[in-house]
This record gives sequence, structure tokens and C-alpha cells, in this order.
Amino acid sequence: MGALRCWIALCALEIISCCLGVSAQNVTLESLAIFRTHEWLGHKPSLYFKCRDENKVDLPDVKEKDRIYKFAGHESWQPLTSLVGVRCKRCGVYEKNEFLKDGVFDEWELCPDDFDKSGRYFHFKKGEFNATFLQSLDAPDSGSSNDEPQAPSSGHGRAAITALVALFSFLMVAGLGIVGYTKWQQKKREEQQARFIKLFEEDDDFERELGL
Repeated sequence: MGALRCWIALCALEIISCCLGVSAQNVTLESLAIFRTHEWLGHKPSLYFKCRDENKVDLPDVKEKDRIYKFAGHESWQPLTSLVGVRCKRCGVYEKNEFLKDGVFDEWELCPDDFDKSGRYFHFKKGEFNATFLQSLDAPDSGSSNDEPQAPSSGHGRAAITALVALFSFLMVAGLGIVGYTKWQQKKREEQQARFIKLFEEDDDFERELGL
């Protein structure tokens, strides 16, 4: 019973953390300038951004070095990736190469703490590139002061509470079912033991009647 209560409590905490936890923040590219290319044949560079264990994100607009490219954040290839909580990702900017290994402008740990209060992160690699990344932030309510904390919308709050109550109810029902099944098994074992004991007692009585 104690282990079951602990299991239910842990599940409830997990549900609360999921409902009230930090949502993923998209990371977009705001500007990029490259200072060199890694293509030996003189072709126009073909760059892409990639985080470990994620798909490549092609940067089709970047075709020339020593030029600053600026982006609005809603291009078809945006966002580049997303960050959750305080967890970092190993990411980099690369250049496709037809015959050799893809060129590496830089690889680094992209972390939520790298972004400033405006949601921007500036990354510079000498002789390679300079980029500005933008992390999506919750938009403040235009009708309230910036210094006042923003209350969550009632719709999202009700949805979170409803989901929490439903899942907690499911856990309670599942827990009661497990308790009932455990007690039923225990009662069944006790009945079997009592039946065996009764059989042994009947055998002893029968042997005494025969004078054995």
C-alpha cells in the first residue's frame, strides 16, 4: 500500500510538471554574415544549420560572403530549432560539399541562458561567420504595464486544470483497481491454503478411523 501511494504521488507530480512546466521556445535566425566559403570549386555556398540528432535546416538565401543577410523569422525554413527549459543543444552552421566532407563554420552548445533579455543571442567565429539568433518570447499584454506579471489566460488555465483533474482521477481509479486486485489475489491464496489444510486434516481423520 505504501509503495502504491508513492507511485500515485510521483505520477501526480509528473502530471503537474507537464501541465505547468516551461514550454518549448523556438529559435529563429535573425541575421547572418559569412566571411569565407568552404567550397573549393568556386560554386556558390550552400549553407545549413543543424543540431545533433535533428534534421538539417537549409539556408537557401545565403549565397555570398561579406554580406549581411537579415530574416523576418517567418521564412518557410524557420524556426531553426527549439529549446526546452535550461537544456542545451549541440548545434552548428555548415556548408555542403559535393565531393569532400561538409565544411564547418562552427559548432557550439546552444543554451537558453545565452539569450539576453530581448531574446537575442549573438554568435561570432573569427574568420568564419557572425550570426544573431532570436528566441521566441511570450508577447506582453498591450493593455497592462511591463512591470506587472502577466496572468495566464483563463482558457489555458481551465484546460490545464481539466486535464490535471482527469488524469489524477484516472490514476486514482487505476490505483484502486490495483488495490482491489491485490486484495483479491491475497484472499484467493488464503482460501487455497485453508483448502489444503482441510484436506490434510481429513486425511489424518481417515487414517485414524482405519487405525493406521
